[in-house]
Amino acid sequence: MKLGDIIKANLISEGIMAGIKGLGKAISSVGSAFINVGKQAVQSYAQYEQLAGGVETLFGDSSDKVKEYANNAYKTSGMSANQYMETVTSFSASLISSLDGDTAKASEVANRAIVDMSDNAKKMGTDISMIQNAYQGFAKQNWTMLDNLKLGYGGTAREMARLVNESGVLGDATIDLSDKQMLNANLQEVGYAKIIEAVHKVQQEMGITGTTSLEASKTITGSTSAMKGAWQNLITGIAD
Repeated sequence: MKLGDIIKANLISEGIMAGIKGLGKAISSVGSAFINVGKQAVQSYAQYEQLAGGVETLFGDSSDKVKEYANNAYKTSGMSANQYMETVTSFSASLISSLDGDTAKASEVANRAIVDMSDNAKKMGTDISMIQNAYQGFAKQNWTMLDNLKLGYGGTAREMARLVNESGVLGDATIDLSDKQMLNANLQEVGYAKIIEAVHKVQQEMGITGTTSLEASKTITGSTSAMKGAWQNLITGIAD
């Protein structure tokens, strides 16, 4: 064999060996990726089962409607089903109580609240966790985080009463803003469901409502949020 042939043979052998090593690493990486996805799927589905159990306990016969809203939340609020259910269970006890146990109505109001949270976050650029905390606070008659919504109202009972009055949800009735001692009692009488409706009305008048769905169809940020929610739902579904 000539020297040139020996060199070519060695180069080919080294090339083949390098390719095999590269392929082995690639297969290993793909295998690790599948294992990682598998772990995520199991963890995500375990969380889904736990959250779904909480929804069933709170909403009873209306739980399927809440789950339907959760499965579509990637489009309406840029959330995964798990994120949606985690959010909805954080304030639904107070909501259902304010509606005298009407879980069907509560499922609708809760969905409106979550979409409003997302719309506010998208429009105002506020971290959604701050908005979620505000709504959870409202459920406990804590108004200090009302200004997190950036609607022009401060974090006091008087300011929440002013928002309720200006929203028009009470019709011809209004809360007396001058009686400071009765503000919390009057807001409690209004009820959590009406407060959610009042915030919704104000956001609607300010052009905030519908921001999430609009951004999902027209902006990169919005479509990315929707994609993340959809991907998380897919991960959860893999383990189902």
